[in-house]
Amino acid sequence: MRNRDRSGVDHRERLDRLYDEFDTASIRSLRDFVELFPPVDSTAALERWETARADFESRNGRIVDAFGEAYADIASRATRETARTAADLWDREGRAINVLVLDVDETLRSAGSTDNEIPRETLHLLTELHDDGVPIVICTGQTLENVKGFLVQGLGSELVHSGELSVVYEAGNGVFTPGHGSDTKQLLYEELAPSIRRVFEQVRSSALGDAPSAVARGCHLQGNEFNVTLKPNHETGSDDARAVIDEALRHQIDSLGRAVAAETGIEGDAEGWARSYYAAADAEIAAVLDRVGASVPEITVPEPVRELFERVDVGYYEADAAEITSLELDKVAGVEAAFDVLGIDDPFALVLGDSKSDLRVMEWVDRTDAGIAGAPEHASEVVLDHVRDTDGLLFDRGDAGTPLRTAIALNRLAAFERGDGR
Repeated sequence: MRNRDRSGVDHRERLDRLYDEFDTASIRSLRDFVELFPPVDSTAALERWETARADFESRNGRIVDAFGEAYADIASRATRETARTAADLWDREGRAINVLVLDVDETLRSAGSTDNEIPRETLHLLTELHDDGVPIVICTGQTLENVKGFLVQGLGSELVHSGELSVVYEAGNGVFTPGHGSDTKQLLYEELAPSIRRVFEQVRSSALGDAPSAVARGCHLQGNEFNVTLKPNHETGSDDARAVIDEALRHQIDSLGRAVAAETGIEGDAEGWARSYYAAADAEIAAVLDRVGASVPEITVPEPVRELFERVDVGYYEADAAEITSLELDKVAGVEAAFDVLGIDDPFALVLGDSKSDLRVMEWVDRTDAGIAGAPEHASEVVLDHVRDTDGLLFDRGDAGTPLRTAIALNRLAAFERGDGR
């Protein structure tokens, strides 16, 4: 914990008094209505909006008079529980969030409850944090073009090109930070050893062309610049998607084994080497191989083959994707590069994610005292374990708005402590 000046205020006790004395639920409803009200031409609707705005300003003004602007802003955004969480974070950390690191799929958006779109509330909160001077790093396994499309649509071109937003795409293979000249786009995968690049080229060429018919018919190759990702031609999360991705995982592992054997020039049971190595490294992968009836031999992996396997990761995302990525270019490498471009040399990040690739970023900020982690309740179990063990933020599926409101509340408490939010 860092040394810090303190105002001597018991924030939790003061917040409890505020929430006891005022109908904050109504104030939050009014604020959400005013800020999220869609553009309309109806005179009656506009009159309703004006009435709601006046009501909000009147009610909020009474809290400002009693508790100050920082507390009023917290009460109009956060529930009592969320505000308490922010107060606890301030007591423990004593720092404001100065950068957001955010996964997209199943974190900002969730097919289970939001029709695979980022909720308007979440987008609005991201805009609010950005306007408060908090840079945003989108950290995803998706392609750059996919991410750019929905960011511009959801957040607006001005924010995306503000110079304070960066996209770490393909789980760390590239970084895109508009408005930074020659540093705008960094292709980190170009720095990998030629042997690794050749292995990936071989796996990519085999991804569908040499795939079993069920995989070739049931999957498509995501349009990555470097990673090799097979996605289902079925609804993500469905039984059909689960079945074909299980088969795709076996195919990807076997293809990787053959590519590594060819690169090293060593003859032998290439597929067996790969299955043995990756099953031993990941119990979830071992379970999938068992489920599809793929034999995993007890076999000694030749050292040159093992050395290449140690530099390549196999990712399994149930009913969603089977993926080959570089362990030398994970999301941590991408986030570090993004921080460099954004000029964030003393980060205290809010890291939100749901998968093992996000876990690496969470562990990195924990080791370096550079942030806190948050995850949806349906995240990978190892992610949930980390978030619980580090007293991070857990939230419901599709509700990334709650940790973002927590970050806003924490930052308002930091402003209060600085003396500019009283």
